[in-house]
Amino acid sequence: MNVLNNTTDACIDCSDKTILVTGAAGFIGYYLCRAILLQNQTVRVVGFDNLNDYYDVTLKEERLRLLREAAKTEEEKGEMAEGNTTRNNDKKSDDKRNDNKRNDNKRNDDKRNDDKRFFFVKGNLQDSAAVQKVFSDYQPDIVVHLAAQAGVRYSVTNPEVYMETNLMGFFYMLEACRHSYDNGKKGVEHFIYASSSSVYGTNKKVPYSTEDKADHPASLYAATKKADELLAYTYSRLYKIPVTGLRFFTVYGPLGRPDMAYFGFTNKLVRGEKIQLFNYGDMYRDFTYIDDIITGTLKVLKKPPKKSEDGACAKIYNIGGSRPESLKNFVKTLESCLLAENIIQKPAEIELLPMQQGDVYQTFADVTELEKDFGFRPEITLEEGLARYARWYRTYYLEKGQDTKRSL
Repeated sequence: MNVLNNTTDACIDCSDKTILVTGAAGFIGYYLCRAILLQNQTVRVVGFDNLNDYYDVTLKEERLRLLREAAKTEEEKGEMAEGNTTRNNDKKSDDKRNDNKRNDNKRNDDKRNDDKRFFFVKGNLQDSAAVQKVFSDYQPDIVVHLAAQAGVRYSVTNPEVYMETNLMGFFYMLEACRHSYDNGKKGVEHFIYASSSSVYGTNKKVPYSTEDKADHPASLYAATKKADELLAYTYSRLYKIPVTGLRFFTVYGPLGRPDMAYFGFTNKLVRGEKIQLFNYGDMYRDFTYIDDIITGTLKVLKKPPKKSEDGACAKIYNIGGSRPESLKNFVKTLESCLLAENIIQKPAEIELLPMQQGDVYQTFADVTELEKDFGFRPEITLEEGLARYARWYRTYYLEKGQDTKRSL
């Protein structure tokens, strides 16, 4: 039986739920999994990721290590709070309790150890059998689909991988959600997926509102993300899946993606190389710190959207700082933070270049809907966020001796 009929103002209690997060070894995926584990002692998180080499795999492995550590630490705290009663119960009591838990959650996964809280599955979105298996094995209550082939500029020269991952992979995820209701099962209560500010493309009106048309993408990456939004809406309307898309705006922070400007600029500055600013530095981005992204996502995760008059239970939100910064000011702020941490010893040398294919002039999030529905708007300033990033970079790369060349 689908949950859609009674979700008008309902909030999901994540206790004893299983949450599937694709792209769990990625930047946003890692922070989301960690936050979920830290917030709730009884939640189970299943991470799905192919650990590809689009950027330094060492970073992805480090994120997974930290996730396992976080899950283990919270388990131990939970056991201490309960006075180790779980370990003192006899086998008969354990078997009975575990049988009840499986019945309550309608799960028949004999392979899963119910004492564990974080499970990692390595697999590809393009492999429909792998996607079906993770749904069959873990029967998630909530799905957060973050995995995708990222990168605006990369999509210009490597279009095929975007078709395979961002379109076919997304389709396989929706199909798995659709069939989670088969045979009267409760199925997926909420499907949340990552979209992107890139969908606004060449729009001139700012700030970007989710009510604005987004049918002129400037890159193939943006086109795949817009297509995903349309597919999600259609699946919601046809198969009654509660879906929410999140248009993220230029996410940054510690343990981030090396292909993003702030990270790439830092690596170049450390090596004494020039940094390049396109459109001669006359560009604006709505930078959003990772903590704000996670706070917004967690709020959305627990509250599926209302059913609309056309039968769809679908919603889209912007999550952005709503404070566009010029690239020139961004570089000055980054430079100041790196100098303060003794990561670099001299100011940046800048090379100004024409606009690159696939880029847009500015991004600027209107978060009115997010604030109205969830009482939240991102609040961490660029100065504070980059200062936190710089402290992490110094510790990870300079004090621990990680190779910055591997992050390219």
